[in-house]
Amino acid sequence: MALPPLDAFEIRVLGSLIEKDLTTPEYYPLSLNALVNACNQSNNRDPVVTHGEEEITRAMNRLRDKRLAAVVSGGDNRVFKFRHQAMEALELTRPEMSVLCVLLLRAAQTAGELRARTGRMHEFADLAEVQACLAALASRPEPIVAVLPRQPGTKESRYIHLLSGKVESAGQEPAALTAPPPTATERVQRLEAEVAGLRRELAQLRDHFAQFRKQFD
Repeated sequence: MALPPLDAFEIRVLGSLIEKDLTTPEYYPLSLNALVNACNQSNNRDPVVTHGEEEITRAMNRLRDKRLAAVVSGGDNRVFKFRHQAMEALELTRPEMSVLCVLLLRAAQTAGELRARTGRMHEFADLAEVQACLAALASRPEPIVAVLPRQPGTKESRYIHLLSGKVESAGQEPAALTAPPPTATERVQRLEAEVAGLRRELAQLRDHFAQFRKQFD
């Protein structure tokens, strides 16, 4: 789904809605007051902001126009509440939503940071699983994630979301993102599978040869 770029207010509102959906579903959807508090909270946010109700409401309306959010009735008390529609609109899995949420709320992150900070939303088994998720988001016809060129003096690359549009870092384009190389365990498993396959083929050849010899006994 091609989307017009989201501004900073829309990014914060969308990220906050996704986070509360995944971490505190019993309090979701959010009232306007709860949404304002979620956007302005000091933990798990970078940068920390102080958006007002009017700014949040306008951002929410723009997200509704882009089909990324919706307003629902609170029931008998008629209090309107707010929910995101990112999973449906962007066709995201829960792991993908978790990764995107952290990128929306904290900007560029390494794979290790993403694994640590998505734990409340989805538990990734290892870094390879995080990188595979990032690669899937980056390989879409309309990419949602890209990897930034590694900066001098850093050991790990950082990943960014693309919902705000094309992103550049230090005048460079985001680097191509590919699936991670296999781990040592995965390489051993592949070799074991290949050896097992060769043994089966050898056993079949021996059986065929034994049957062939019987014809001349």
